Amino acid sequence: MDKKKTDMLLDDLSTVAEKNNLINPGTYSRYHIKRGLRNSNGTGVLVGMTKVGYVHGYDLQDGIKSPDHGKLYYRGINLEQIVNGFQKDKRRGFEETVYLLLLGKLPSQEELEEFNGLLDSLRKLPSGYTENMILKIPSKNIMNKLQRSILVLYSHDENPDDTRVRNLLRQSIELTARIPTIISYGYQAKAHYFDKKSLFIHAPKEGAGTAGNILHMIRPDNKYTEIEAETLDLCLVIHAEHGGGNNSAFTTHVVSSAGTDTYSAMAASVGALKGSKHGGANRKVKEMIQDIKQNVSNLSDKGQLKEYLLRILHREAFNRKGLIYGMGHAVYTRSDPRAVLLKKKALELAQEKGAEHEFNLYQNIEDLTIAIFRETKGPDFIIAANVDLYSGFVYEMLNIPVDLYTPIFAAARIAGWSAHRIEQIVSDSKIMRPAYVTVNLDNRYMSMNERQKGSRQTKIKGISAEKGEKFNNGQRSHNSFELPQAR
Repeated sequence: MDKKKTDMLLDDLSTVAEKNNLINPGTYSRYHIKRGLRNSNGTGVLVGMTKVGYVHGYDLQDGIKSPDHGKLYYRGINLEQIVNGFQKDKRRGFEETVYLLLLGKLPSQEELEEFNGLLDSLRKLPSGYTENMILKIPSKNIMNKLQRSILVLYSHDENPDDTRVRNLLRQSIELTARIPTIISYGYQAKAHYFDKKSLFIHAPKEGAGTAGNILHMIRPDNKYTEIEAETLDLCLVIHAEHGGGNNSAFTTHVVSSAGTDTYSAMAASVGALKGSKHGGANRKVKEMIQDIKQNVSNLSDKGQLKEYLLRILHREAFNRKGLIYGMGHAVYTRSDPRAVLLKKKALELAQEKGAEHEFNLYQNIEDLTIAIFRETKGPDFIIAANVDLYSGFVYEMLNIPVDLYTPIFAAARIAGWSAHRIEQIVSDSKIMRPAYVTVNLDNRYMSMNERQKGSRQTKIKGISAEKGEKFNNGQRSHNSFELPQAR
């Protein structure tokens, strides 16, 4: 079949597929379905228990949410305390955080040194892996490359399917050490084969730590400053875990409950994080900032900036989604603790690089967005910057390519995913198997002679899969000023 006929056939089939897979939104409430596993008050449906991480964004009394300053806990310890601890001692914190998440305790100095040595010994990829998996099969998308690369590591593991804790821990540590190398080499391959740039493959450096090695491997000259490594290290720490209910961690729990291997579970989690509703928001922030720069003549003029932000919210500018990316969160209300910590470090880095004017732009976007929402929603409306507002800015100052924004997120979150996987297997042996309501049981089998080929002129006009109901003049409804998904 030639391309023209193939395209016409796919157009016809997609029209039928969309029509027959569309369910009237009103049907969900009729059957008391909690879409997105959310209660009516916006809280998450309880599906399990965890010791790994806890996200606090509001107070809840008698089912009523009250805004509160955000807090994030790793193994019961406030993230702010963890960060203040290693920053006070002027040392990196990610490796210590990985140890805490995997083992449930903070390491002593000796234990941390041993753990760092173990990670260093595992950072290099298996023999032939770089050439055969990364360089010979490059990908335009590094998350796609990472997902496939993780699955291939199964073939390099002599004991891949053993789900006893010792083996799970070994696999988790190996993945934590190797993923930064995989994404760095995956980016270099992409830059060379698709962007026609020079190819640089630098071996991991002992003693540089995870953050230092990422900068070492992605930069042609291997060079970075201490504050650059400190800043990226902080990014890794604050992205390492975010409770069991975020989409990728929940994916880890679901897939692990089936009894599958670690590589399949982690690849599934990477796939979840790759989704635009989960891990790609910092890229959206960068795109939005670029659009603002192109359309606001004087970025220091708060009046001009506010006017353009209003146009974005009213779906008149940027991508016409009505969202100011980097503002608001599905759980946090008064503040995102990760954004608070990163903003402080971002200012420090901006001062070193002479980018205070750029930092002021992000600060003004944060302040003006808060003011706009209070003007339009009422003086008591609460919204705050989330971690994505400043992470994209930080990555830009670090000269980290946009292609690596979400992969670096994955390199950090592998620690949390691994901890959740071990916890799921140790604590809950039941396979997750929720229920769905079926709404089309009145269909009947038709003989071949009774069937008619669908018309090519068939149009979708809001017909649902249940009894031909229509909604909102055939359009999917959406709310203005939406908040992003929890990450």
